[in-house]
Amino acid sequence: MRRPAGPQAPTMPAAPGPVPAPVPVPAPTATTGGEGVGPRAGYREVFAVGEFRAVFAAHLLAVLGNVVCELALAVLVFKRTGSPLLSALTFAVGLLPYAVGGTLLAAVADRYPARRVLVLCNLLCAGCAAGTVLPAVPVLALLVLRCLSATVAPVLTGTRAATLGDVLGEGDRFVLGRSVLRLVSQGAQLTGFAAGGLLLAAVPPRAVLGLTVATFLGSALLLRLGTRARPARTAPSARAGGAAVADRPSALVAPFALVADSLAGVRLLLGDPRIRALLLLAWVPPAFAVVSESLLTPYAGALGLGPAGLGLLMCGMPIGAITAESLAGSLLGPRGRARLTFPVAVLAMLPALGYAAHPAFGWALACQFLTGCGICYTLGLDQWFLAAVPERLRGQAMTLLTGGLMTAQGIGMTLAGTAAEFAPVHRVIATGGVLGTLAVAAVLLLVRRGRPPGPAACC
Repeated sequence: MRRPAGPQAPTMPAAPGPVPAPVPVPAPTATTGGEGVGPRAGYREVFAVGEFRAVFAAHLLAVLGNVVCELALAVLVFKRTGSPLLSALTFAVGLLPYAVGGTLLAAVADRYPARRVLVLCNLLCAGCAAGTVLPAVPVLALLVLRCLSATVAPVLTGTRAATLGDVLGEGDRFVLGRSVLRLVSQGAQLTGFAAGGLLLAAVPPRAVLGLTVATFLGSALLLRLGTRARPARTAPSARAGGAAVADRPSALVAPFALVADSLAGVRLLLGDPRIRALLLLAWVPPAFAVVSESLLTPYAGALGLGPAGLGLLMCGMPIGAITAESLAGSLLGPRGRARLTFPVAVLAMLPALGYAAHPAFGWALACQFLTGCGICYTLGLDQWFLAAVPERLRGQAMTLLTGGLMTAQGIGMTLAGTAAEFAPVHRVIATGGVLGTLAVAAVLLLVRRGRPPGPAACC
């Protein structure tokens, strides 16, 4: 379910003063319930916006580059060391640094012009990929470069998500724009690994890594030429502590100013009960949904399946996610998608219970497909989250959401793998389904408790 990734250096922001009290957020009565989000849109209307087409193409290139880089780097490390552990770490270090970038660098998304941040993040990813191409680079350095790229990724993703509100508006087109980018990420799991495997069969891993450099550079060029230059979302007078840059000249050289500013924004967001509940709704279901995905390799081995069978099982969740989200986005309006959010979030946990019966290949594939279908609950969640977050903190909020999402999935995978060392795989997956159902139900109670009053609030 995972996969959600100019040249002038930006000036450091002002050093933060005392953290202000959480700003009361007006309760968006109509939007949260699916009312008042503007007329129903379609995917065709989203692609009719020229800027979005540039964002879409750039995202496609970056995601494909990231997936292929992940695979090629794992193969390169394994060839260099012969260690399955170090090879697996190349995937793990692509998830865990999201927590760092999603919290300590969150302020970047709002403090600097969005186009500059997007271009610079892609250039940094290209630079990290270029470093892995160099001969005789130590394995530890390869992992560090992968970590750096993953640390930048939530800033890139959060800034891009916040920019969609400027490009598409804050109505239904925003929700469908987010949906398209998620579909691209899911599709990358199907095409990226397949394309990467074919490339690695024909050329050395370093040559494949060289191609990923080109994808990140192409993404940066598309964003630079295809999107408008907009000012930073947060005005200088609204920076942490309310101080302007001119009043805090020492901040230009304060190395921790940006980190402190980011943490102040994170505290503001998590201090709002409604935003906190919606963040949990974005993080908790995927954390449990990836349990079965992370254990498919040993489960396929227990069934006696070969690589082809394992590959088909791995395709189950992405295909389910693409199918359900594209149908919900095309056939349902804002109100219908909002009403499905709660039940679909719970239903996404239930297919894992089927593993208690130790299903054969066909039934296991069906369970994976149905779990992937649950991703469409985020269509309603996106509009609620956009309505709840103050506009000046939108970039930080999207960065925090992305960082927490990837970290939660990394934790879910780690705990599932640890449990599978002591219990049969099928029981671990089924237990994850039980715990996931209970956890999601608890989160839904928090979201319902914080819903705005009024008949339109159908959540």
